[in-house]
Amino acid sequence: MRLPRVLRRQAGEVLIREGCYISELSNSEADPGLSIAQARVPPGATTEWHYLSATDERYLILEGEGVVEIEGLQPTTVRHGDVVLIPAGSRQRITNSSRRADLLFLALCTPAFRHENYCSAEAGATS
Repeated sequence: MRLPRVLRRQAGEVLIREGCYISELSNSEADPGLSIAQARVPPGATTEWHYLSATDERYLILEGEGVVEIEGLQPTTVRHGDVVLIPAGSRQRITNSSRRADLLFLALCTPAFRHENYCSAEAGATS
């Protein structure tokens, strides 16, 4: 049986190879079914094409405006309050379409994100 608890923010913001800044908010063995990270994409930036194996992902847009590209979906503009559903194995990337403000969103992964499930899908990339 799981016990109630409060999980504290795990780390500060770091720039990841994907091309955005990530703050791990929750990714713990205490809650293996879900991880939560805050992502920040600088103005005009686009993350690399990638996919997550064995992990569904959702983006909850908090601030800014962007264009999300996901395998099987036309490029779509996203704004505050939008939720983007990304099935496991779907090639994806997101662009901050603003030239002035950051794009800020939560990335919610089920089950919890594991680094070994991240796969680069850029031409010529080796994960």
